[in-house]
Amino acid sequence: MTITEDLQKLLDILPQDLQQQLDNHPKRDHLVEVVLDLGRRPEARFPHAAEYLSESPVTQAQIDDCIQRVGTFGGDNRAGIEQTLHRISAIRNRNGKIIGLTCRVGRAVFGTIGMIRDLVETGKSILMLGRPGVGKTTALREIARVLADELNKRVVIIDTSNEIAGDGDVAHPAIGRARRMQVAKPELQHQVMIEAVENHMPEVIVIDEIGTELEALAARTIAERGVQLVGTAHGNQIENLIKNPTLSDLVGGIQAVTLGDDEARRRGSQKTVLERKAPPTFEIAVEMLERQRWVVHESVSDTVDTLLRGRQANPQTRTVDDKGKVSITRQLSVVNGRGGHLASEDESFPAVKQVNGWRASGQMVALPPLSVERERVTGRSEFDRLLDESLNYGESIDFGHTKSPGPNGEDLPLHVYPYGVSRHQLEQVIGVLSLPVVLTKDIDSADAILALRSHVKNHAKLRQMAKARHVPIHVIKSSTIPQITRGLRRLLNIDEPEITDDQELQLFLHSGSDDEMDALEEARLAVEQIVIPKGQPVELLPRSAQVRKMQHELVEHYRLKSHSFGEEPNRRLRIYPA
Repeated sequence: MTITEDLQKLLDILPQDLQQQLDNHPKRDHLVEVVLDLGRRPEARFPHAAEYLSESPVTQAQIDDCIQRVGTFGGDNRAGIEQTLHRISAIRNRNGKIIGLTCRVGRAVFGTIGMIRDLVETGKSILMLGRPGVGKTTALREIARVLADELNKRVVIIDTSNEIAGDGDVAHPAIGRARRMQVAKPELQHQVMIEAVENHMPEVIVIDEIGTELEALAARTIAERGVQLVGTAHGNQIENLIKNPTLSDLVGGIQAVTLGDDEARRRGSQKTVLERKAPPTFEIAVEMLERQRWVVHESVSDTVDTLLRGRQANPQTRTVDDKGKVSITRQLSVVNGRGGHLASEDESFPAVKQVNGWRASGQMVALPPLSVERERVTGRSEFDRLLDESLNYGESIDFGHTKSPGPNGEDLPLHVYPYGVSRHQLEQVIGVLSLPVVLTKDIDSADAILALRSHVKNHAKLRQMAKARHVPIHVIKSSTIPQITRGLRRLLNIDEPEITDDQELQLFLHSGSDDEMDALEEARLAVEQIVIPKGQPVELLPRSAQVRKMQHELVEHYRLKSHSFGEEPNRRLRIYPA
């Protein structure tokens, strides 16, 4: 990395004795800022420490002398030194008089974005997050230069406080061919953002410190016009933005949605849940945890959706060593800040459980289910309570449970996620036939999905989720006992019995009366002794509508067709050969 700083120009505005102290200081090249407060000792701050420069307190005359050597302080109480990137910020008393200064060193670091160079080249909008002082503006400046000089794009920087391209009318050479638009007042930043798009035909807009709702809306307007956005916002993680009502629109916005009974039951959640309101303004988010360690969310929409469902996101962690080599790892599991295995991107991910069947393909395996810990939050709005429930969860994994391999090598019991299929009928079939199947409400812990064909056909998202998690979908035509039985047997690779025994007849019973049992036995004998072996149709005895329905289901179980005919009370079933 090449660093350009012009440090001497910043030191020249300081009182003479402080200049001499810093000129001879061993950590001079690592200086972050100098703080001058009236009546206190002057302080120099370095990356990991701070120290006093004099035993004498700062006087008003010294502060006034410094002010005369810098540019004009704007509405944001910031000033600069022409042709440099340094920033001088003022603290005023109630009368507007300056009684404190923060003189911050501005450095242009070439090569600082090597960790995310590939993301910058994709043309997608990028949001940089991080605490103050972690290097967001430095990275933004370098991104603007790379886009303008190396990728030959038309780049316009919205420079609210002249921090990106320096003070004065001539932009600092660190931004390369990128153009800079200055902002007269900080509260007008959103207007200048729109003006830049309408007047100067940019391909990329670079914005530092998006902090108001109007600026967030302006950013969305720009993104919807097809312009690449690169911006920064204060906040360590995406969760901070989700909880910030002013800036949540940057990641799509959050709204409370009331689900229907069926959908709430299918999800296994309460009826009021939080969902993303719109596509995010920024497609990629980078959390700058430290100068050499960044966390990358390649799809902000997926991350926000995952967090709102009470699950942990799976972002990349990118680090760079002293030699400039970038290593990419992925956090597989972090719960409430505890633990978490880091796996290199070029390594295969370790499985959480031993798998021998469908998923033993070397690909990433779905994590065990996470049980959501619901905490009651008092004195807060329902929206805040839902948001906390979405973002706070616990971990519950049973490592002591032993499993035996099934017919296909899959772990038993088989965890099945039902979609559109009657859960009551599923439980009935599993219980009567003693099948090694467990129904789950969490698709991440499922070994297979059993769904109605009509529902899968119209639900692209379900197919997408199943593909991403490597979970096979088995479809059945209708939510009936025969179809469900056949589907579960197919899942377990169990051959269908040639003869239906008394145990299976129990599946089709409603009340279990002798009349029902006799009717089913009559239909079974007719099918097995006449219709199938002789290929002849058979008429059964007249039965009530409820009993005929059970007989129809039993005939369907044999994959034969049947019709009811005649008038009540003599209406009866006719079974046809295949």
